[in-house]
Amino acid sequence: MAVVIDLSGKVAAVAAASQGIGRAVAEALARAGATVSICARSPERLEQARRHIYEVTGRDVHAFVADVTREEDVQAWVQEVVQRWGTVHIAVANAGGPPAGTFQELTLDQWDETYRLTLRSIVHIARAVLPLMQAQRWGRLIAIESVSVRYPLDRLMLSNSLRLAAVGFLKTLAREVAPANVLVNVVAPGYTRTERLVELAVQAARQRGTTPEAILDGWAQATPLRRLAEPVEIANAVLFLASDLASYVTGQVLVVDGGLAPAV
Repeated sequence: MAVVIDLSGKVAAVAAASQGIGRAVAEALARAGATVSICARSPERLEQARRHIYEVTGRDVHAFVADVTREEDVQAWVQEVVQRWGTVHIAVANAGGPPAGTFQELTLDQWDETYRLTLRSIVHIARAVLPLMQAQRWGRLIAIESVSVRYPLDRLMLSNSLRLAAVGFLKTLAREVAPANVLVNVVAPGYTRTERLVELAVQAARQRGTTPEAILDGWAQATPLRRLAEPVEIANAVLFLASDLASYVTGQVLVVDGGLAPAV
């Protein structure tokens, strides 16, 4: 018998959902029947994502322009969702990746910006949604991080550092809110075919004197499955954690990397 995930009646808020993994997650949740709200900084890309999700799922989604590094933006987003549907059941904390670079190349301002992007943005989302989830005694907070939390990647000093801090925060938070049946987990993707990965490939190609295609192929070949992940494959992991199939899973890091990370 096929397992069908049905999120009908659940309200989901997905951050940074105008493209890539965020958009794939919002689409997957909508397909499963959830009422979905998405946010992103770019009004144009946000509207494109809203239209795309409607075209492929037949379900309209709520779109709200917000920068997750700004607490007031996140609060305004969640407040509008609550005004429309009364609560939030599922929150997906997602944000763009920090710039690549070695320790010597990175500035202190970039460290500060990455803290706001990678760690503080999750704190903003958690502060906005957890009181709702605890009051209704059902909630899912899921953060999209990176395989770099298990396997540091070259030239990703900022990601390797601040994403580990985010995981530490989330695992601690999971223990605090578990008595209210609020589950907190992390999805850690490997090399995934997104706009962000192409940007990193272009940067790496310039440094190494090769092509972005060659860089992408090298990353694919470094993965035991010998290919890049598609965003929907990461979204499926989020869908599982958002569902009652994962009702006894909290404080965990679900690595979706095609076998890349050698860590146990």
